[in-house]
Amino acid sequence: MRDYGLFIDGAFTDPADGPVFETVNPYSGRAWARLRSAAPNEVGDAVAAAQRAQPKWAALNGATRAGIMHRIADVLSQNGDDLAVIESTDNGKIIRETRGQMQFAARLFRFFAGYADKLYGQTIPMDQTTLFDYTLREPFGVVGLITAWNSPITLLCNKLPAALAAGNCVVVKPSEHASVSTLELCKLMQKAGLPDGVVNVVTGAGETGAAMVDHPGLSKISFTGSPGIGARIAARAGELLKPVSLELGGKSPNIIFDDADLEAATTGALAGIFAATGQTCVAGSRLLVQRAVHEKVVTRLVERAAQIRLGDPLDEGSDMGTVANAPQFDRIMASIQAARDAGAKLVAGGERATGPGLDSGLFIKPTIFDEVTNQMPIAREEIFGPVLSIIPFETEEEAVAIANDTPFGLASGIWTADLNRSMRLVPQLKSGVVWVNTYRVVAAQAPFGGMKESGYGRERGEQGLWEFTQTKNVMIDWSGTTKDPFAR
Repeated sequence: MRDYGLFIDGAFTDPADGPVFETVNPYSGRAWARLRSAAPNEVGDAVAAAQRAQPKWAALNGATRAGIMHRIADVLSQNGDDLAVIESTDNGKIIRETRGQMQFAARLFRFFAGYADKLYGQTIPMDQTTLFDYTLREPFGVVGLITAWNSPITLLCNKLPAALAAGNCVVVKPSEHASVSTLELCKLMQKAGLPDGVVNVVTGAGETGAAMVDHPGLSKISFTGSPGIGARIAARAGELLKPVSLELGGKSPNIIFDDADLEAATTGALAGIFAATGQTCVAGSRLLVQRAVHEKVVTRLVERAAQIRLGDPLDEGSDMGTVANAPQFDRIMASIQAARDAGAKLVAGGERATGPGLDSGLFIKPTIFDEVTNQMPIAREEIFGPVLSIIPFETEEEAVAIANDTPFGLASGIWTADLNRSMRLVPQLKSGVVWVNTYRVVAAQAPFGGMKESGYGRERGEQGLWEFTQTKNVMIDWSGTTKDPFAR
């Protein structure tokens, strides 16, 4: 059993000084770490530490900040395997994926380090020739980062390197279901020479997050999580006139046309929903299949789903791990039952997976429902689990209508050999990301974010950097005279 305190001003607090909670390994079913639940005054301590550190951090020249960030990337790369084991233990994601995510986190640090000395403003030509006008990109100051349990380090590093490159200091609250990897990352950042107070971590449940949103010392909140919590954060932040960025849920359509490479398309459909046990905001949980190839696609998917090996997340041979925590497991099973009740046709899975090496874990068989209509709850509500809904369609126009008929707008996929079709459809799909003949691919350079109830703001790419800066305008009159507004 590991014990963790809060990470404030470059040091861990005593784990015994306050209420604790346990985090459970979803594979073994046993608690494996104890963490502190931060009180509002401790959130205040973390904010105060960040406020003390921020002027010095922002005053460093960009090349110096970049150097520290590159060292963080190096240490993260060197220790990525150990951090991956911790994350897989905490949330049940297979080690092959978490190991890759640690290297991607290092890539994000390197990418944004490259911007630390390139926070360019603009010079603006004015109507009056004796006015010189320019803009500056300045940090918010201290920002709050709240992340989810499905990919803690990736979700944090979608935000943290950009915030640091821009000159901000941060207070982080990871999910109470998966906090350990974030705390361990703090040790690695210290090893890389990050100054005390630049990054602070408070752990706990919703009360801790609420205290962060309410704290006047935080100038912005960036949140990744459920639409319901995101709406509450946005509402409260609106009352406080505090800007927010929200990366929320999705019910993403993955569209297979009859001219698609069906081998590639079915592989992409499987990866889009069953990778990460379906616990990803961009999961292609609605598979729209043109009627002419519907039967072939369903047959291929059922056959391939049966071959997915469930097992110990730390076993290199496992293809799919556990659901991350018991409450989420119960929600997924309730959604599967609701789909049955609504008349969806179950063609694969639909039950807890049991057997040697599985009985103690929160395993759900890869589940596929066919002949789903877009009005069924299973097609409208984010399940966040290994459950695929197949919706047949006839025409291109019908596919677009079904794809857009959702309150969400995070991602979409198109599988077609027709370049003209893909170019027609991309502007019609109401989502922040559109993949064509691929799915669930990410890049540090590519901006990511949603529309509608999937949130607003962007992460990664240059746009992700601007989310953590404010624009200041400066106007200088060099005419040597001042116009008197009262002269006659």
